[in-house]
Amino acid sequence: MSIEGLEQQTEVRKNRVGAVKQFVVFNIIGLLNTLVDFIVYSLLVWAGLYVLPAQAISYTAGMVNSYTLNSLLTFKGDKSRASESNFDRRRAVRFIILNAAVLGVSMLLLYEFTEVMKIGPLLGKLLATGVTVILNFAGSKWWVFRGA
Repeated sequence: MSIEGLEQQTEVRKNRVGAVKQFVVFNIIGLLNTLVDFIVYSLLVWAGLYVLPAQAISYTAGMVNSYTLNSLLTFKGDKSRASESNFDRRRAVRFIILNAAVLGVSMLLLYEFTEVMKIGPLLGKLLATGVTVILNFAGSKWWVFRGA
């Protein structure tokens, strides 16, 4: 095998290892975001706030944590591109749009679970989160942080 062939194989292996590492880090950060979201939500509901405003506030807290940690750790991307302010602004705007859409879905689901199906607020939150985690990962991976 030629040196070029060996170099290509090495690059493919690096990319695979990098993708696995990225996936693991994304999921660890996702657990932290979910923890932040659930703690804030639980405290707000316990304090008497209605579930929908509690959801909006708690989701926003998790979202800020998510953007910060995923930008710094998971989807670092090409440092030369990341230094361009336009690239960072576009990514931030995409992140906000994605999370606004996911928040809307989560609030609709939370309303459906708690008001229509009469499920408790914490179980309703857990069920809604199960759906929105999938949407958020897909949107983050293939739209917000694409190419990173």
